[in-house]
Amino acid sequence: MTTSTPVSEETSKNEGHERTAKLERLIEISRSLNSTLSLRPLLRQIVLAAQEITDTEACSILLLDRHSGQLHFEEATNLPGIHSIIVPIKGSVAGWVVRTGKPLIVEDAQNDPRFDFSSKADAQSTFTTRSILAVPLKARENVIGVLEAINKIGEGQFTSTDCELLSVLGDQAAVAVQNALLFQQSDLIAEIVHEMRTPLNSVIAYADLMQRPTVTLDQTRQFAAIIQSEAKRIVEMTNNFLDLARLESGRASLAHSPVDVVTVVHMSVNVVHAQAEERQITLSIEVPSTPLMVMGDAQRLHQVLLNLLSNAIKYCRPGDQVRVVARRDDTWVLVSVADTGPGIPPDALPSIFERFYRVPGTEKAFAGTGLGLTIAHQIIEAHGGEITVESQLGEGTTFTFRIPASRYTE
Repeated sequence: MTTSTPVSEETSKNEGHERTAKLERLIEISRSLNSTLSLRPLLRQIVLAAQEITDTEACSILLLDRHSGQLHFEEATNLPGIHSIIVPIKGSVAGWVVRTGKPLIVEDAQNDPRFDFSSKADAQSTFTTRSILAVPLKARENVIGVLEAINKIGEGQFTSTDCELLSVLGDQAAVAVQNALLFQQSDLIAEIVHEMRTPLNSVIAYADLMQRPTVTLDQTRQFAAIIQSEAKRIVEMTNNFLDLARLESGRASLAHSPVDVVTVVHMSVNVVHAQAEERQITLSIEVPSTPLMVMGDAQRLHQVLLNLLSNAIKYCRPGDQVRVVARRDDTWVLVSVADTGPGIPPDALPSIFERFYRVPGTEKAFAGTGLGLTIAHQIIEAHGGEITVESQLGEGTTFTFRIPASRYTE
């Protein structure tokens, strides 16, 4: 015969008060989410709120890429190194939630077959998952992602109240995320139109000039060269716009493979070596003799380094130096690109990673779209890392990024 201990009236009242307090807290959170239209800060708010209302050790949010049919970790608390992980629909807890559109409580994650893929995320983040509560993010009846709470504090089990609260938050979060994505797209389109207006107007103006009967052959060639240059600029802008849009919306498919950062550094420096020589700039490297392994996308990290190196060389003067240093610090791999160039004004530093930002006074002297550093910032964030800048006028600039080190050693 099975016996059970009755719940006292006082305990029941306390649980009711706690549930009411959390529902009231959800109303406050909802107001805050609906007033946030910037995607990254919004996702951060969601996982922090989820962790608070479920009393858990960690929380994460995954968004669905409709094109690839995969889930991407977009934000998490206390789960370092998972941002670059792509989660398949089959063989994962989050995938089960997407397929069924239902919440799921996994009480013993390590022995649940649906946890098979998630165990790989544990290995990457050095976090041990005991239990999971996962709810779908539904916008207009479509599942756009999954919100997960991991490990009840105190080793307790998830309850129906936890599931109810997280589901309510998930519904609010889905609407807020959808609104942020739509705002982001419309905002980017407006900026694209604005930025492309100048080169397009140049193409039209010089094409008109070429048709005038008084134009000489030499002038025609000169105008054609300008049109070609502006057309290339438009192509570069278009490629950067598409790249940025995919990264910001989470639709960019990043690889998740072992990468030796030392190899990436050597490859990147080799690409810009001729450019540096032509401008009489000295390039040097300081890297360990052993690999610096991370889990991520080698091509994307190569793209980041190329951008930082090309920028340093472009803004340096003949005789300046550019130095690349890669090292490991505890659980991070750090890479810095330092130059002895003219430096960046202090008032420009806070805006340096913003879209289309160009340091005042450099727009005409140096060609560019103002998107390279923004894209680099997005790529490093997608790898679960961060990128920073330090600069002194007249002394030089140092860009440093760090991403989680991998335990992969082969």
